Amino acid sequence: MKTDVVIIGGGVIGTAIARELSRYRLDITLIEKEEDVAMGTSKGNSGIIHAGYDADFKTLKGQLNVKSNLQFDKLCRDLKIPFKRIGSLVVGFTKEDFNKLKDLKENGEKNGIKNLKIITDDELFKLEPNLNPQVKYALYAPAAGIISPYELTIALADNAVINGAKVLLETEVKDIRIENGQVCGVVTNLGLIETRVIINAAGLYADEMAKGVGENFKIKPLKGEYQLFDKQWGNLVNHILFPIPTKLSKGILVAPTVHNNLLIGPNSYQVEEKDDLATTKAGIKEVYEEAKKLIPHLPHQDLVASFAGLRADVEGGDDFIIEASKKIRGFINVAGIVSPGLSSAPAITEMVSDILKEVAQKIYPQLELNYKNNFTETLPAQPRFTDYVDKIEKWQEIIEKDSDYGEIICRCEKVSKGEIIRAIHRPVPAKSLDAIKRRTRAGMGRCQGGFCSPRVLRILSEELKISPLRITKKGPGSEVLKTMTKEMIKETGVKIKDEVRV
Repeated sequence: MKTDVVIIGGGVIGTAIARELSRYRLDITLIEKEEDVAMGTSKGNSGIIHAGYDADFKTLKGQLNVKSNLQFDKLCRDLKIPFKRIGSLVVGFTKEDFNKLKDLKENGEKNGIKNLKIITDDELFKLEPNLNPQVKYALYAPAAGIISPYELTIALADNAVINGAKVLLETEVKDIRIENGQVCGVVTNLGLIETRVIINAAGLYADEMAKGVGENFKIKPLKGEYQLFDKQWGNLVNHILFPIPTKLSKGILVAPTVHNNLLIGPNSYQVEEKDDLATTKAGIKEVYEEAKKLIPHLPHQDLVASFAGLRADVEGGDDFIIEASKKIRGFINVAGIVSPGLSSAPAITEMVSDILKEVAQKIYPQLELNYKNNFTETLPAQPRFTDYVDKIEKWQEIIEKDSDYGEIICRCEKVSKGEIIRAIHRPVPAKSLDAIKRRTRAGMGRCQGGFCSPRVLRILSEELKISPLRITKKGPGSEVLKTMTKEMIKETGVKIKDEVRV
């Protein structure tokens, strides 16, 4: 297989780059070792679009965050994903905290952020009535927002595919081929992909990819643990609430989500393994106790889920690594994209595009980066029952066109069969229970899939035309069923000899 550009990594940065480069007359191939995009950090983070006051204005973090922030309104409208610009508050209790808030405000203004304001007293508690009454000051940043990071990642990938890019899942890099000091291909578990340009957006594994071309930075994963509460608590706060940030993190926040849950977290500590996503008793306690310092009346019940995410922290570094390799021609690093990486994604893609143009001029003269005339900026709107709860007559019209939209599969999140079938046949298709969950929210409610998982599994089996035994939770090795009942065998037509997994 031959392609112009290989992008390694199917997180929000890799998929955003794929979408941006699909504007050009290029053959783009994104490869991801997992069974879906958004399987790493892009599904385990706070989902915050930061205003940009925290990162030093001299760094890429500071510059790219602010440049990206105002692009999210249009981007999310185009991709038909939820985004709410609700604003953030960094709260302080002491005079020392007040001085830190002033420093943050000054840094934000150097970054070019407008409308930053330090508020106190009645103005503060009018915005947040449930805030700890001991809070005395807050830096208000109205430009901050909330988003679903995995929905953004999936939508970016879908948009890239409809514009001609290829997304190869379950495709793991084994080696990078180099000839005469220049990239010439990527060896994967599925074979060789010939290419002149590789963009390394491999997240936690970006250092291992870079090692293949002689780069020697080291990524040490930082774990952050979260707790997600039921939707009845989503209106406990109106804004994203932060404590005073530290050098290690922005602190344990309290925020509503775009789907009206309440989120608290993350803590931050270094771990050794890049797949260590276990939550801990100590971590859960830390997150809860620190969040209570902001909102004393946090619920003790109605916890929907606890989860953890890992951040790709570069050892000894304090900024993004976005540059062409100085050792091997045709290799571009996009590494160490920790917070505010999600918030910086649109501007990161523009920077990578500019670097690619310079690389192409030097090593790939025949590679012309000309814009397409037919680039499709948007994704089509798709009906979701939750958007029609107050417009039942309109939903009835949808059901009359397709009766599958009349059958509710997930009661907690009110997801119809039609939405699940559509997810299975998206440009980047959902082929597992978790992939369906990320696209439709089926299984994300109070019962965490206890009711709907068997029904989703059956739909996957029918639509993919494979045995229910081959349906997984999140890819190979996570098959859900060991055997099938006689009723399932009869209904699916699977032969008895296929019923037992070897």
